[in-house]
Amino acid sequence: MTGYGKASAEYRGKKITAEVKSLNSKALDLSTRMQNIYREKEMEVRQLISRQLERGKVDFCLWYEQTGTTEESAVNEEKVMAYHAQLRDMAARNSIPEPQDWWPVLMRMPDVITRNEAQELSDEEWSVALGVVGQALSRLVEFRKQEGRALQAKFEEKLDNIARLMDEIGPFEAQRTEKIRQRLLDGLKGIPNVEYDPGRLEQEMIFYIDKLDISEEKQRLANHLQYFRTTMQDGHGQGKKLGFIAQEMGREINTTGSKSNQAEMQNIVVRMKDELEQIKEQVLNVL
Repeated sequence: MTGYGKASAEYRGKKITAEVKSLNSKALDLSTRMQNIYREKEMEVRQLISRQLERGKVDFCLWYEQTGTTEESAVNEEKVMAYHAQLRDMAARNSIPEPQDWWPVLMRMPDVITRNEAQELSDEEWSVALGVVGQALSRLVEFRKQEGRALQAKFEEKLDNIARLMDEIGPFEAQRTEKIRQRLLDGLKGIPNVEYDPGRLEQEMIFYIDKLDISEEKQRLANHLQYFRTTMQDGHGQGKKLGFIAQEMGREINTTGSKSNQAEMQNIVVRMKDELEQIKEQVLNVL
């Protein structure tokens, strides 16, 4: 969802500029700042942004700068005379000496200089401004696509790492079964004068070892990895779905860890969790 776009255009002595920035957010959180002359079009701009950006914390600005001489300045004579009379009266009442030159004082007072600025927005000017807004949004969307392609490559790398780590568990899993069997037998041999049914013992060991089997977890995790890859190819608007898939991947990895009563396997599970955590952090940036 991270992106930035800016565009400008000239119109009759004005440089009209639109700027839009976005960060990740669960929904569309839009903040707009528009120069007064464009304020009447705020709802139209909001609708345009919401259709194109959908999600993200978005900051939008639209303003213009005067580049020509279409704007004239004038001195507000009534304001000047009113300020002069008021200041002289205050000086007399408070025994404050009057300045020898009143002009520098009066010209700094508020609203003394007025600008004859056209306050009505013409259809022609708004058409130019709307084109600028569209260009800025297009550049932000392209920025997002570039970020998305980089994220996709990162996700592919992390998914490959998780799949590789799961494969590394295989040899330790086979060794673990034999170690469990031998440990149980050694424990029974260490108990003096004990008799047991070898057939029943074999059944109990099979039951115990079956409870520690992670074949189903490995299969489900492989399915989730593939589903994550497929979802990335489905186009935009899949960020929340990818987050849900990542949660399911976490469930299988956690279950694998709880069943891994061997140090080597647990170490591999920790590394898988680290790879998955990086996916979860970055998936928040996906639209």
